[in-house]
Amino acid sequence: MPLSQAIIKVTNLRLRTFIGFNQDEREKQQDVVINIEIHYPADQSFQTDDVADALNYKVITKKVIQHVEEGRFLLLEKLVADVLDICREHPTVTLARVTIDKPHALRFADSVSLSLEYQS
Repeated sequence: MPLSQAIIKVTNLRLRTFIGFNQDEREKQQDVVINIEIHYPADQSFQTDDVADALNYKVITKKVIQHVEEGRFLLLEKLVADVLDICREHPTVTLARVTIDKPHALRFADSVSLSLEYQS
């Protein structure tokens, strides 16, 4: 039975990191909200019901958390690109999208966000 791509979504992962180039942003961690979408073929895992045949979203999420919380970033573009690289490391990933929001980055806006996408 041919299956479509599996889609893993990690929604509203809330972390803190150093993000920005203003002096106060470089001295105090800020909240970021990360949304991830990863596509991969699930036919093998569907048939075997074996964890080894699936994409392990917990492993990916732990890598993202460690990278974001231990990092320092001047630009949102760099942070998003780094997270996207982590999400597409597994060779079966066919598409990955990452959007990161920086809440309260602008005075009259809820947040500013940036998205990047990878497609094989």
